[in-house]
Amino acid sequence: MPSPQQARAQASAISAGKPLPEAEAAPTTRLRALFDRPRLSPGQRRIAQYLIEHITEAAFLSITDLAERVGVSQPSVTRFATAVGFSGYPALRERLQSIALSKLASTPDAAEEARPNELQAAVDAEIDNLENLRRDFADPEQVIETGRALSRSAPLTVLGLRISGSLAEYFAYAARRIHPDVRLVTRGGSVAYDALLQSREAGGTWVLAFTMPRHAHETLTAMRVARRAGLRVALVTDLGLGPLADEADVVFATGTGSRLVFDSYAAPVILSAALLQAMTDADPERTQARLEDYEQVADEHAFFLKD
Repeated sequence: MPSPQQARAQASAISAGKPLPEAEAAPTTRLRALFDRPRLSPGQRRIAQYLIEHITEAAFLSITDLAERVGVSQPSVTRFATAVGFSGYPALRERLQSIALSKLASTPDAAEEARPNELQAAVDAEIDNLENLRRDFADPEQVIETGRALSRSAPLTVLGLRISGSLAEYFAYAARRIHPDVRLVTRGGSVAYDALLQSREAGGTWVLAFTMPRHAHETLTAMRVARRAGLRVALVTDLGLGPLADEADVVFATGTGSRLVFDSYAAPVILSAALLQAMTDADPERTQARLEDYEQVADEHAFFLKD
C-alpha cells in the first residue's frame, strides 16, 4: 500500500489551466502586475506600495493629496505614472479607480455582517490572502517551471533567516523526501555565504529564499552573494516590489496575516506546498523511488506511531 504522501504525489499533479481574465484577478495581484517595473526608484516604490496597501482610498486622491500622503513631490507622482506606462497621473488614476471599484463591489456590505472579534478578523484576513493566492494559481505556469528548475538543481539550497527560518525548514524537510541533496541555510553572515558558495561549487544552480516581515537586511546580502556566485534565486515573500524582489530571478508574492501580534503564514505555506508538488511532478520516478525508500526506513526504525 502506498503511503498518503506517495498517493498524493501520484494523484495531485499540477496541470496548467487557462489564466483568468484580468477583471477576475485579485486587486492586489492586478496592482503588482501594473507596477512591476525593474527600474523604479526607491521613491517610486514607496508610491506603488502605498497604492497597493490603500487602493480603495488612494485611487480617488488628487495628485497633491497622494504626494502628501506618501511624502514625495507632485512631480515625483507624475514621473511614477509615466514610469508605469501612463501618459500622466489622470490616466493612472482612472485605471486605479476601476480596480478600486471592482474591489469594493466584491466586498460584502459591512452593515449586513456581524462585527468579528480579533481572532475571527485574523482568520478572515488569511482567507482573503488564500483567495488572492487561488486567483494567482489560475495560471500555474510559473510554479510549474520553477518547480522543474528547483528539482534539477543539485544541490538545492533553501534560505530562510530569522522568522523566515520556519518556512525554510518546512520546505527543506519535505523537499529532502523527494530530492537527493537539499541544503538548508538559516544562519546569516559568513555562515550563509560559505554555504551558498559551496552549493555553487558543488554544482547547484538555484536557491529558494524565504523572507517575511520584518525583512532582514542579511537576507538581501545573502541573495546578492548567491547571484554573484552564479546561483539563480527564487523568492517567496509578501512584497512583489522592492530591493529583495529586484535581486530575485523569480518572485512569488503572497500575503501574510498581520492582524495579531505575530504574523501568520497560511498563504506562504500553501505556496510552498505548491512548489513541492511541482518538484514531484518534474521527476515522478525519482519521487516514487525516494518515497518508497523512506517508507521502508521509517517502518524499520518505527519513526511514527501507528494511527
